[in-house]
Amino acid sequence: MTDTIKIKLNVPREILEITEALQNKGFLAYLVGGCVRDSLIGREPKDWDITTNATPEQIIPLFAKTVYENKFGTVTVINEKTEDNKLKNVEVTPFRTEANYSDRRHPDEIKFSDKLEDDLSRRDFTINALAYNPEAGELIDLYGGIRDIKDKVIGTVGEADKRFTEDALRMLRAIRFACELRFMCNKEVLDSISRNNALIKEISAERIRDEFVKIIDSPEPMNGLILAHQTGLLNHILPELEKGIGMEQKGEHVYDIWEHTVRALQHAADRGYPLHVKLATLLHDLGKVKTRRPGLKGKEFTFYGHEVVGERIAIDFMARLKFPNKLADLVVKMVRNHMFFADPDKITLSAVRRVIVNVGPENIWDLMNLRICDRIGMGRPKEEPYRLRKYESMIEEALRAPTSVGMLKIDGKQIMTVTHETPGPKVGHILNALLEEALNNPDINTVEYLEKRAIELAKLDEKALKELADKGKSKKEEVEKGEIKKIRTKYRVK
Repeated sequence: MTDTIKIKLNVPREILEITEALQNKGFLAYLVGGCVRDSLIGREPKDWDITTNATPEQIIPLFAKTVYENKFGTVTVINEKTEDNKLKNVEVTPFRTEANYSDRRHPDEIKFSDKLEDDLSRRDFTINALAYNPEAGELIDLYGGIRDIKDKVIGTVGEADKRFTEDALRMLRAIRFACELRFMCNKEVLDSISRNNALIKEISAERIRDEFVKIIDSPEPMNGLILAHQTGLLNHILPELEKGIGMEQKGEHVYDIWEHTVRALQHAADRGYPLHVKLATLLHDLGKVKTRRPGLKGKEFTFYGHEVVGERIAIDFMARLKFPNKLADLVVKMVRNHMFFADPDKITLSAVRRVIVNVGPENIWDLMNLRICDRIGMGRPKEEPYRLRKYESMIEEALRAPTSVGMLKIDGKQIMTVTHETPGPKVGHILNALLEEALNNPDINTVEYLEKRAIELAKLDEKALKELADKGKSKKEEVEKGEIKKIRTKYRVK
């Protein structure tokens, strides 16, 4: 065997124990695929795969706990010594050859082999066709994987057409690796994807979704979408996005709908926003194509109601790729509500509260982040303008703990129960009197204290009780003004 390189890779002890168990019984054992690639690049491997000349029947007795339930020979070794999921379940697969992929996913036939060369020859990309023998400290590179890692290139093992017609998802994987690793696909790969892109329609929605999500969640989703468009793949996955190419927006927008969207998405990636924000950013303006109308004197366009049309497109897309319902519902809500405010001088706290109710208080800041990405995608400066700071200030005002009787650990019904008072103004006076005390000393806001104090207050005459209640109302207004002033100072707004 040629192309053997002496090198020392950092391999966890738990993984070495598995390879050593195989080697101690006279079998060959190599780390293979993504874990070798990532170790060479300097990334932490997400999982560890081992290939061997042992058969499943020979692998299973060597380990205390294994799972073997597929026809492709993979034995999952359960490592109970660690809680790290990357090390807990390790796949050990016999060397094998494969023949024909009539379903564009699985080989019709596999045969176990005693040659590592046979196993490496069936792999998708050169950077994944690397094997490492940790005992000898040897790296096996038969297809130029080291060269392609050095040149930051995605190339296939053998002919690209053959690899992509075997499993059409590999076309999307090529783009995904380019985005994740910040590599480039070579010309043969791009040309082959362009020729074979229609084969992606034969792949299940779930598999397409998983790869597409990895592109969106990568460091360079903008590049991924551009490559998917240039090779024709995007037309089979999200054709609605391509309809925005060349669709001018004018007004505040520097870019057309397409470029605005991919730039906004890239900003979400640069800021490290979670997946649901990225997906909502990807989909937020897809309704603009159908709602685009000429503006005054042809100087700009209007897109009235594009968030409503976009909501329907988002619903269809999330269902089409079979996203989990919870994630789909959240993304759709964010698309529907991304145009939540217009004129910062006219919005009211009640309007802000309605938006918070629509998306949930736990998601309101993510919606704000979507709005920031939207602005960056316009080609505007990165710093937040007054309008966005005003929105943030009002959201914080609407979210803050209310300085009202609603913050008390007791309500009117409880007061009537412990004091035997009947409904009337006196119950309200007791609540406001208790509020005055709680504003001065938040520690007394407990059910036990408030019930005891309510009984004492109920014994006061009407005039004395009302005076205490009025103090509570006055204190409430004073505290509210102070809190709102702090928030507005924080965001530098009026």
